[in-house]
Amino acid sequence: MSVAKSIEILAQGDTLEAATEEALREASKSVEDIQNIYVDDYRAIVENGEIQAYRVHSKVTFIIHE
Repeated sequence: MSVAKSIEILAQGDTLEAATEEALREASKSVEDIQNIYVDDYRAIVENGEIQAYRVHSKVTFIIHE
């Protein structure tokens, strides 16, 4: 039997994909056995009428080992 846990990560990137990859990269620094990332919400940062960056609010799920 296995147990999973989710943590929330906020990350930013030039694209939605880059922001999601940054969330994974940062989570991987302290969490092992990541199973998936669920992007709960995203936002675009706008300056002078143009999108400058994207931010994702994600949930990273990983397996807890005994």
